[in-house]
Amino acid sequence: MTKLHVSGLGKEFQSAAETLRVLENVDLEMSAGENLSIVGTSGCGKSTLLYILGTLDQPTQGEILLDDVDPFSLTARKLAAFRNSHIGFVFQDHHLLPQLSVAENVLLPALAAGKPTTELRDRAASLIVDVGLEARANHLPAQLSGGERQRVAVARALLNQPKLLLADEPTGNLDEENTHKIADLLFDLPRREGAMLIVVTHSPWVAQQAARQMRLEHHHLQPI
Repeated sequence: MTKLHVSGLGKEFQSAAETLRVLENVDLEMSAGENLSIVGTSGCGKSTLLYILGTLDQPTQGEILLDDVDPFSLTARKLAAFRNSHIGFVFQDHHLLPQLSVAENVLLPALAAGKPTTELRDRAASLIVDVGLEARANHLPAQLSGGERQRVAVARALLNQPKLLLADEPTGNLDEENTHKIADLLFDLPRREGAMLIVVTHSPWVAQQAARQMRLEHHHLQPI
């Protein structure tokens, strides 16, 4: 069974004047289909934690295992391939390419491994239906609302059937109606596919939708 294991995770930033500690002794266990929300004050290290879990940054200490693999033991090329196949990202800003259609943006993760297969094209089309955008598959991002663009980002993150989906303030730029729609998608689609989901959010309502809720405070991750 897919599993995330985090043990003794720490992160420090060194400057000429001081050492800034952001994370200390963070422990976390998750299994396939589980979801978790993380809250905390601005600047407490939530995004740093998410970037480390997503292998976009390295910890100062501790261990991360995803599917029994230590990603930080891999070469740069193998790490990039592992990240693309095992981890999906949804950020506050959708990061869609403006010159590509909805369908093309959803297919972007497949391009990292070469030409998209027929199977991946079919999956992209299915995900676009799942997020309710089948009528807008050929539209450019500029022709979409903010909520629609974020729905495209959710579909794109799920294209390669990641084991772990990470969402950093995914509703931060949305109104209440679209916040509810995106939250529904985030907590439903990964669970259906057996992916683990971690959402970092300032929204109490979004946080409460998760089966598990934790707070990052004083460098430590604690249950609420």
